[in-house]
Amino acid sequence: MFFRTLQAEKMKLHHSPVWLAFLILPILPAVMGTFNYLQNAGILQDEWYSLWTQHTIFTCYFFLPAIIGVYCSYMCRLEHMNHNWNVVMTAPVPVSYFYFSKLIMASVMVLLTQIWIGVLFVISGKLCGLISPIPPELPEWLLCGAAGGIVICALQLCISFVIRSFAVPVGIALIGGVAGLAAMAKGYGVWFPYSLLCLGMRANHPGGPMQCSTEQFVLNSLFYLAVCIMLAAVWLKKRGVVAG
Repeated sequence: MFFRTLQAEKMKLHHSPVWLAFLILPILPAVMGTFNYLQNAGILQDEWYSLWTQHTIFTCYFFLPAIIGVYCSYMCRLEHMNHNWNVVMTAPVPVSYFYFSKLIMASVMVLLTQIWIGVLFVISGKLCGLISPIPPELPEWLLCGAAGGIVICALQLCISFVIRSFAVPVGIALIGGVAGLAAMAKGYGVWFPYSLLCLGMRANHPGGPMQCSTEQFVLNSLFYLAVCIMLAAVWLKKRGVVAG
């Protein structure tokens, strides 16, 4: 039964405008970051690592949180139309399946987005004329960033469940990304869910270790995932009573 629910969520993404956001939006921070790098090439001496910092300034704090907000809002859009929550809540399927299926598909989109971001980064470096080897840490940056992105997915799905608007949750995601910049500056990044993305991607220190321990990063990510899952389960059960 769960796989049928997952398949239904997968079908929503076929031929959907979400793929335009997937393809186009990551190009913008890549272009902006590359332009910044070229404008300051005399100061930024670490080649690939410096280019990565310029890309992630825009990706982690502005564009990627908003992209994730778009993914999650779109996946909840159908339920908010024409009182479809009534249909969902009266279906012979455990309500938790709806959240987990959406979370899995949104997570897949985040993983694909990270791969696309990595491809754009390599292309940008080659266009900049960088001849040194591509950083071997790049897969780790992308994978850990995806872990932080999945945490944002879990949170944004909860927000999109409650708020019927498509744009408002996306705006909240954008605000969360900017707030994540402030949290990182104050040293509280590991405790703020939207900052886990930039921590994982080593946005500020790509040449060194993560600004917190790996164990703390994993534990905090799992904590936020668990909290969001519990909140979603409670809200869906309450929604089910109302729908009934």
